[in-house]
Amino acid sequence: MKATRGFFALLRMTGINIIFKHMENIIEEINRLRQERNAVILAHNYQLPEVQDIADFVGDSLELAQLSAKTDAEVVVLCGVYFMAETAAIINPGKTVLIPDKHADCPMARMITVDTLRELKKKYPEAAVVCYVNSTVEVKAESDICCTSSNAARVVGSLKDYKQIIFVPDKNLGHYLSQSSDKEFILASGFCPTHERISAEVLDEMKVKHPGAKVLVHGECNPELKLRADKILSTGQMCKFISNSDCREFIVATELEILHRMRKENPDKQLYAASPLALCPNMKLCNLEKIRNVLRDMDNVVEVDEMIAIKARGCIERMLAVG
Repeated sequence: MKATRGFFALLRMTGINIIFKHMENIIEEINRLRQERNAVILAHNYQLPEVQDIADFVGDSLELAQLSAKTDAEVVVLCGVYFMAETAAIINPGKTVLIPDKHADCPMARMITVDTLRELKKKYPEAAVVCYVNSTVEVKAESDICCTSSNAARVVGSLKDYKQIIFVPDKNLGHYLSQSSDKEFILASGFCPTHERISAEVLDEMKVKHPGAKVLVHGECNPELKLRADKILSTGQMCKFISNSDCREFIVATELEILHRMRKENPDKQLYAASPLALCPNMKLCNLEKIRNVLRDMDNVVEVDEMIAIKARGCIERMLAVG
């Protein structure tokens, strides 16, 4: 019996070693191909830990957009969801933008259509259209200016000649912006399913368990969660706030995988997820094998119709000019 247990233990150890060796080989291939292709790998904060670790840069939507525009790399591998890769392709017409999995989509981006937006524009002809970056390239092409959760307030503030704002597609971020603005907001009905799964009740339980923790809530969360927040921040802003804060404990109300980056950057601080349900399945479609494959085969190239790209580029560039 002991010999049998020892045999299975050896099998388990051998299996683990084989897996580790396989992963090491993939990482070596990625690093070799990255150099050969003159490629940069950009990963969103919600990507799997191993994807974050292999990336040249990890950040939020605005950070990735800004970096893709500044990099000298000929190839950009965007580890995120499709609208992020579209954004990179739009502002980098001379570069090849690849996405490891073309099926990595954003449900919120599909909650506003071009036809619906055009109807809103007809109904409110004096309004400026602000589209959240979590939108399709076609919607961006129909909008006046884009925004992310980190610069949304600045973008709205820059529209001094407008009294009305059509904000699409995220009703939660739009509602939050409207609370500190003298403009009239016309909101679409979109939302992020991942952030909607974070309930106020579960957050309250976490606050009882960790009474000394600061509560950081993402702008895509519902208003009930925002009422319980110490800070309402984008993912990039959360990372900076934790690093610069004297507080030692934080409850983080956004997608779970950001905790990997936060813990690497702040090993001396205690970080807790607001809810175990805050996982985005689309962000998990990217993995090391797919990154290796897309660099090796140079497929999954993200291409945007030229006329749509021209219009959408103006929308995004106006956002980047705001900062």
